[in-house]
Amino acid sequence: MKITNTIVEKHGLKPEEYSKIKELLKREPNFLELGIFSAMWNEHCSYKSSRIHLKNLPTKGKQVIQGPGENAGVIDIGDDDAIVFKIESHNHPSYIEPYQGAATGVGGILRDVFTMGARPIALLNSIHFGSPGHPKTKTLLNGVVSGISGYGNCIGIPTVAGETKFDSTYNENILVNAMAVGCADKNKIFYSKAKGTNKSVVYVGSKTGRDGIHGASMASAEFDENSEDKKPTVQVGDPFTEKLLMEACLELMKDNSIISIQDMGAAGLTSSSVEMASKGDLGIELQLDKVPCREEGMTPYEMMLSESQERMLIVLEDKKEKDAKKIFEKWDLDFAIIGKTTNTNNLTLKFENETVGEIPIDALASKAPLYDRKWTKTKLPEKKINIKDLKKIKLEDALLKILYSPNQSNKSWVTEQFDQMVMTDTAQRSGADAAIIRIHKKEKAIAVTVDSSANYCKAHPLTGGKQIVCESWRNLIAVGAKPIAITNCLNFGNPENPKVMGQFAECLIGLKEACEFLDFPVVSGNVSFYNGTNKKNIDPTPVVGGVGLIQNTKNKINHLLKKEGNIILQIGKTFGHLYQSVFFKEIYSITEGPPPDVNLPNEKNNGMSVLKLISDKMIASAHDISAGGLILALAEMSMSSEYGLKIEKPQKLSNIMEFYFGEDQGRYLVEIEPKNLQNVIKILNKNNIFSESIAVVQKDYFEVLDEFKINTKDLYKTNNKWYNNY
Repeated sequence: MKITNTIVEKHGLKPEEYSKIKELLKREPNFLELGIFSAMWNEHCSYKSSRIHLKNLPTKGKQVIQGPGENAGVIDIGDDDAIVFKIESHNHPSYIEPYQGAATGVGGILRDVFTMGARPIALLNSIHFGSPGHPKTKTLLNGVVSGISGYGNCIGIPTVAGETKFDSTYNENILVNAMAVGCADKNKIFYSKAKGTNKSVVYVGSKTGRDGIHGASMASAEFDENSEDKKPTVQVGDPFTEKLLMEACLELMKDNSIISIQDMGAAGLTSSSVEMASKGDLGIELQLDKVPCREEGMTPYEMMLSESQERMLIVLEDKKEKDAKKIFEKWDLDFAIIGKTTNTNNLTLKFENETVGEIPIDALASKAPLYDRKWTKTKLPEKKINIKDLKKIKLEDALLKILYSPNQSNKSWVTEQFDQMVMTDTAQRSGADAAIIRIHKKEKAIAVTVDSSANYCKAHPLTGGKQIVCESWRNLIAVGAKPIAITNCLNFGNPENPKVMGQFAECLIGLKEACEFLDFPVVSGNVSFYNGTNKKNIDPTPVVGGVGLIQNTKNKINHLLKKEGNIILQIGKTFGHLYQSVFFKEIYSITEGPPPDVNLPNEKNNGMSVLKLISDKMIASAHDISAGGLILALAEMSMSSEYGLKIEKPQKLSNIMEFYFGEDQGRYLVEIEPKNLQNVIKILNKNNIFSESIAVVQKDYFEVLDEFKINTKDLYKTNNKWYNNY
């Protein structure tokens, strides 16, 4: 087939990129080779627009075993235990086909974890939809939630935490980010780097079909009005086969058979074979006639670019093929030796006794395009609103309206569809600041959380980048966990747009500053560009997944009020920042202005002090103050427990709305028994930390003195109404 400009364009390649391909090959590529370059050079696989910025992120630390560059990140939690985790996007597929898009997103991230030798122990998700009134939102919401639960529940991994948000920016491009966490022996971590020549390259798992062809390329392009036409590029998942594949791989990993192993994810057989060879500085030769196919007449092009699910590529040690085959046949999975490693440094493809493709590995990997795209800075917005000029609203009415709003309402309709307790190690499920998972048969546990704040990042990406790291940090501390590391999924629009590229670049500067200061490194992640339709980009939406360690589950804590008469102490000062707040958006539809400032020294000082108070058992419950401000955090503590609160009015701020709804950062609420109050305050004062008593735990009623008094059951009913009525 003659390669025309139209064919090149349909493969998502720029004219100058095609010229570079011809230069690297010293000839014209054939159609198969063009498809392989298209897969490996697209944004999703090559990170050609983001690599130059990602390299600045802090990725090392005392507990980091493996940072970015592998299937998932790995951290050391002591006793030869390691935690393996990563988050990835499946945005475009989930918009086109919500059930399968979300389901295969879960399946893909699980494979990234057990490929490293870890048994998955938890799933999390961050899902963003358009306005609730948009005609597609309800269908997309139902499909995505069903897809996540359908895959996770069937494979038997608990989905323990996440977030569900709505905003018009996602009307034509929803976000579905899936995170998986696994536990492994730190001395038995498996990597994708191939070693040695003439080693068997083995295909295991499901057969290859025509689903998902050009899936990675589709994920690296904007939508247009014909997005429905891309349904054939969406993969189809089978969680029962994934369960078999996971068990077979983990069984094989018990001995020393595996040299390297790689999930066939984005770009399928192409990316898995190229990545293994590239990391090992080797060549790889594949006999495509031997690829197990479930459809007749599949071409080499289709085999190499298919993204059929539940497949792995393994390089085996000599004479291990027979025993490995027995394991996979026992689990009723395909096992086929389809090639070998070579010293040619080429990807060599053979089919029907002919060489149908020959490409230097470095042309597909290290010599892929790298762009330093132009970008513009986002100026910090000015404060132009005088709250005194806004229409007055009662404190009670404002609180109830916010509690009823889609983004702040109770999300149990979503979380109840997920099996959160399977495997019986879930010590704290969704609804708290972070979920807690016990390390099986041990006293220690990990805390996990996932967070985003697109409005802060849109207003000022640099500040927003810092804030989302700090939000993850606070959520882990609030349950008594020492934060260790993060993974991130960076969802942005078209990187060829200088404004979007600026949002990305500045957001990463903020991420870097916060991660370095808090000693909270990035060990894995994903960049998702081209989120938009018809040139309309989504708001920048970085998502951060955090992992922390609790040395003894007896030290875990939550935000449930514990005892009548206990004191609620606010740690960290309230200045009353309402710009970019839930209050401004829900009550006045105001979305302009700067985000709250992030003071990293305060964040670290406040957080570590709270963690010490928790470990010393000076605190009965804790909750971080975030979206919605102080009063929403107080309401959440009350609604989740059997108690109410008697809340004092502020003494220093002239406007009570600023005090109760301001979203100043670095703050916590802690519940303290009266006998411990003076000791706690003394410790905080010694560390130069501002604190003030603001409420007392009481029975039945949520009350702000001189303002309103409402039964906590009615508060809870209001918070549950929106989802029940949607």
